[in-house]
Amino acid sequence: MVRDGKLAIDSTPNQDTPYLLAGDGKAVLGLDVWEHAYYLKYQNVRADYIKAWWNVVDWDKAAQLFGAAK
Repeated sequence: MVRDGKLAIDSTPNQDTPYLLAGDGKAVLGLDVWEHAYYLKYQNVRADYIKAWWNVVDWDKAAQLFGAAK
C-alpha cells in the first residue's frame, strides 16, 4: 500500500481485499494467507506457501504500481 508517497503495510480482516479498502492509498502487492489460498498444496505449512509466493511476484508490475502511486 502506498499512502502519501510512502510504502505502508496493511492487513485486512477476513477475505476483504485491499483494492476495495484502499481509501486514500493504492495497493501494490497482495498476499492471501487464508487457508483456501494454500491448503491443497501446502497443507498447514503457511510459511512454505509464503516463501514460494516471493518467487511468483511480478516485480516489474509491482514497481510500475508503486511508481504510479508515489
